Amino acid sequence: MNAIYAVMEALLPFEFLRYTFMKNALLAILLITPLFGMLGTMAVDNKMAFFSDALGHSALTGIALGVVLGLQSQMVSMLLFGLVWAVLITFVKHNSRMSADTIISVFSSTSIALGLVVLSRGGAFAKYSSVLVGDVLSVTQGDLLALGLTLLAACGIWALLFNPLMITSVNAPLAKSRGVRAHGVEYAFTALVAVAVMMSIRWVGVMLINSLLIVPAAASRNVARSAASYLWFSVLFSLVSGVTGLVLSYYLNTSAGAAIVLVAALLYFATLPLRRK
Repeated sequence: MNAIYAVMEALLPFEFLRYTFMKNALLAILLITPLFGMLGTMAVDNKMAFFSDALGHSALTGIALGVVLGLQSQMVSMLLFGLVWAVLITFVKHNSRMSADTIISVFSSTSIALGLVVLSRGGAFAKYSSVLVGDVLSVTQGDLLALGLTLLAACGIWALLFNPLMITSVNAPLAKSRGVRAHGVEYAFTALVAVAVMMSIRWVGVMLINSLLIVPAAASRNVARSAASYLWFSVLFSLVSGVTGLVLSYYLNTSAGAAIVLVAALLYFATLPLRRK
C-alpha cells in the first residue's frame, strides 16, 4: 500500500491527500462508485429503484442477527441476511399478484423495524447508529482489499449477466423465446446488488445507499443514446460524484456520503434538459 500512497501523492499533490485516511477514502470511492454506477443502470431499467433501499434497511437486521447469534463479524451477518432477503423479495414478487413496489416496501419496513427492535434493547442502539449515515473516512487497508475483490468478481459476473439482463428488461417474452431464464437471471442480479450494498453500507450509510445506486444511473439516462453509453455515463457520473463529493466534504467539514449524493443530484438536474431534447 505504501507504493500506492506514494503514487497518489506524486500524481495528486493536494492538501487533503496528506492524510492516510483520506487516501483510503479516495481509493474506496474509486472502487465503490464504478460498481454502483454499473449496477444502477439495470436497477433503473427494471424499476427496482427501491430495491437497494430495502436491502440497505435489511443491514440493520443483519447486524441484529449477528448480535443474537454471537457472530464476531458484522459483515458476515449482513452479507448472509442481505442475500436471503434479496432472494425472498424476488421470490415473493414472482409468486404474488401485488405490485413490486408494495412488496419491496413491506420487506423494507419489516427489516428496519426488526433491526431497530433488537439493536435498541436496553438503549444500546447508539453504538450502531453510524450505520445509518456511514463513514467513508473509516475505511482500512483490509476493507480496500475486500472492495477490490468484490469489484473484480462483480465485473466478471456482470459480463455474463449483461446481455440476458438487457434483453429481459426490454422484452421478457422475447428473452424467454431466446432461451433466457429470466427468473434465474433476476435472482443472480438481485444477489449481486445485495453483495454490493452490504459491502458498502458501513461507508455509505443506510440512508444514502439507494441514492448512490440510482441517481447517477438516472443522470446517465438523460444523456445516453445507446446501451453502451448508458453504462459508461453511469460509471463516469458515479466516479465524478464520489471524488467531487469526497473533496468537498473535506473542505466543508461535512458528511462525505451526503456530499457525494448531492453532487450526483446536481448532475441529474443539470442533464435533465438534455433528456427532453
